[in-house]
Amino acid sequence: MSDQARRLIGLTGGIGTGKTTVSNYLAHTYQLPVLDADIYAREAVQLGSPILKQIFERYGVEMQLPDGNLNRPRLGEVVFSNPKQKQWLEQQIHPYVRDRFQAELAKLTAPTIVLVIPLLFEADLTNLVTEIWVVSCSAQQQLRRISQRNNFSLEQAQARVNSQLPLAEKVARADLVLDNSSTVDALLRQVDAAIIQ
Repeated sequence: MSDQARRLIGLTGGIGTGKTTVSNYLAHTYQLPVLDADIYAREAVQLGSPILKQIFERYGVEMQLPDGNLNRPRLGEVVFSNPKQKQWLEQQIHPYVRDRFQAELAKLTAPTIVLVIPLLFEADLTNLVTEIWVVSCSAQQQLRRISQRNNFSLEQAQARVNSQLPLAEKVARADLVLDNSSTVDALLRQVDAAIIQ
């Protein structure tokens, strides 16, 4: 089936807005295949990968855990406080993520596929999808959810939010906005309406 004939939903939003809630619901309730950029990004830096080697060469052994894996919290401290370092890291990882999406899309025959891409706009991956869904909530809710989920301070949570394109800009570029500022049920009713349309 050509991509023109398929419904390729690009699911995005800010960190902590509820993308995982939506993607899990689409996978379980509607049995849709879900491709997740975060999984591919983790693959990109797995033990023995060329990208992991480049990270260690650039930042040194302080980025390495005793078992040889990447010290993600330490790398996060560096890239989320320094836009140049973040840009360098993304230049290594985004092409890998794009290739993985394209490889998986070539294998799948489902008429509707969900691509969860937190950095859909930032990584310039909009051409992989046929429609863009943005999950949105208030800035206060977003910071509270990130802090609770990741055990971050308010400053750490704000740094993660600041590292992404402002949510308002994502909303402005969406084909569909899912408002996650009230209950989970209210959010999922919006998903039902959108998927059945």
